[in-house]
Amino acid sequence: MTQQELQTAQDTRSRTFTWSDPAATAAQVGRSSGLEMLQAMRDGLLPAPPILHLVGGAAIEVEEGKVSVLMPVAEFHYNPLGTVHGGVIATLLDTAAGCTVHSTLPAGVGYTSLDLMTRFVRPVTIASGLLRCEGGIISRGRRTAVAEAHLYDDRGKLLAHATSNCLLFDLPQA
Repeated sequence: MTQQELQTAQDTRSRTFTWSDPAATAAQVGRSSGLEMLQAMRDGLLPAPPILHLVGGAAIEVEEGKVSVLMPVAEFHYNPLGTVHGGVIATLLDTAAGCTVHSTLPAGVGYTSLDLMTRFVRPVTIASGLLRCEGGIISRGRRTAVAEAHLYDDRGKLLAHATSNCLLFDLPQA
């Protein structure tokens, strides 16, 4: 084994995570209000979606028209430049914005993201600590909603922000 191969073997890390069958949560979509569904996830009555486990999301905070997602930064979020990959940041922004829209929906109404306009303001690293991504409603009509999300480090510095347009639609009756 060469010196480089030995060093690479010593630096190798491993990560294991688990998740619940997403069908259990998906089956509940539209049966209660979006706020009630998100509160059930927050309270552990419904499993969180697998994506939160994948990225290492720690918790969500929920109220009508406002959702926050918390996530500690870890090495497995890094890109080759030694900062958090933009896709991880966009995932947090999309989650906070989309869930914020979801929190305003009555039973029987669903949504889907139409777009996500993202701006990266500062690099995100382990030194950023616990990330807090806060979503809020800009406007909500009968068929579309616009939400925003802001990502902050543990000192309250803005790291990134995004705007999302969402399509609202009636769900099929169960």
